[in-house]
Amino acid sequence: MSRVSVPCHVKGTVALQVGDVRTSHGRPGVLVIDVTFPSVAPFELQEITFKNYYTAFLSIRVRQHTSMHTPAKWVTCLRDHCLMPNPHSEEGAQDYVSLFKHQMLCDMARVLELRLILRQPSPLWLSFTVEELQIYQQGPKSPSMTFPKWLSHPVPCEQPVPLLEGLPDPSRVSSEVQQMWALTEMIRASHTSARIGRFDVDGCYDLNLLSYT
Repeated sequence: MSRVSVPCHVKGTVALQVGDVRTSHGRPGVLVIDVTFPSVAPFELQEITFKNYYTAFLSIRVRQHTSMHTPAKWVTCLRDHCLMPNPHSEEGAQDYVSLFKHQMLCDMARVLELRLILRQPSPLWLSFTVEELQIYQQGPKSPSMTFPKWLSHPVPCEQPVPLLEGLPDPSRVSSEVQQMWALTEMIRASHTSARIGRFDVDGCYDLNLLSYT
């Protein structure tokens, strides 16, 4: 399935306060990155790709267009997706990540905005974020393959020549085979008829033996 990159505007990270602790450099916490699509109509999100930079958990919320008379609403489509199996080690800290729409918790159609919520509970890392963020939507579908009408319903002049041309008629061959089978069964059932040919041969040998003696 093809995909098309969606032009977007990635805003700067905003630190969120968690309890009485505010996120800052050198202190773990939560960051928010908002992504807008100013030049694109509501679209169906297909894939999100980015390079992680010491983010341990990722949540995603989308603002979706509903109808003309209902304001767009925010929906959580990914919650605490693990990017680092152990936040206190560097495993997964700088991996490239791809997230597809089938991994999301909600329908990804009619997307207006995107919000990434980054979380790093470990105090070992001075900063964390995501880089090289790319958003993709589904590309145009390839035309379906259809068989031409002449292949499924050939006209009489276009019908192929029968492959059995020049061979015996199957129905006639079948009847002759049945007759041969019936004759064979009759011969097997009659022991006398089966030994007619051998009597002549045996008689010839007996006459020869008598004349020789």
